[in-house]
Amino acid sequence: MASAAQLEDVPNDTLFHELMRRMRCAPKQEKRIILVGPPGCGKGTQSPILKEEHCLCHLATGDMLRAAVAQQTPLGLEAKAAMDKGALVSDDLVVGIIDEALQRPSCAKGFILDGFPRTVVQAQKLDAALEKQGVKIDKVLDFEIDDSILEERITGRWIHPASGRSYHSKFAPPKVSGKDDITGEALIQRKDDTAEVLKKRLTSFHEQTTPVIEYYAQKGIVKKIEAEKSANVVTEEIRKSLA
Repeated sequence: MASAAQLEDVPNDTLFHELMRRMRCAPKQEKRIILVGPPGCGKGTQSPILKEEHCLCHLATGDMLRAAVAQQTPLGLEAKAAMDKGALVSDDLVVGIIDEALQRPSCAKGFILDGFPRTVVQAQKLDAALEKQGVKIDKVLDFEIDDSILEERITGRWIHPASGRSYHSKFAPPKVSGKDDITGEALIQRKDDTAEVLKKRLTSFHEQTTPVIEYYAQKGIVKKIEAEKSANVVTEEIRKSLA
């Protein structure tokens, strides 16, 4: 938590913007949402819209793990020890890092969880952690799209590393080629955004995630999203599902 001395050094416009954001967010209903879908399904396009409209924090587990390691939090140090040995980071550790993140003021109105859970066991552990806080997952948005459509989407995708903003050379190009619209910084293509890697990732996704969807479907909280439609149409479909 920032001390009074630290706040003194925050520019007035930054403080004002955050105050206005909190006032706008105060009446918003709490929402805890999981996004599920294969690579290239459009989650990266829809997440910032959801985050802004509903005042949610966006929890991407890979980014959170890297941040925890960089900040040398107790859980981050534990994760680093596992990774240094070449071992997988345990489900309990990942859930712990999520649980830690949920204490931040930016998550007061809820969260968007992307990239987790990938298995039923992870879903059960996440539910148990949330139950201790007296909350639960409200909606699971299942981005459905045919595998054949994804190759064109994936191979044309460009990312702004710092923010996670995503672009596409055909469907959602940046204003200036190769540059982020907001910062003007260079965009990158991920090394695994190739047709060969995509095929392997899709096989793994379908094998792991189908049982997760079934798990949440039994709770009656899954909403199918037709992700092959245009981004604007998908946004409206999501709005209706969360209304």
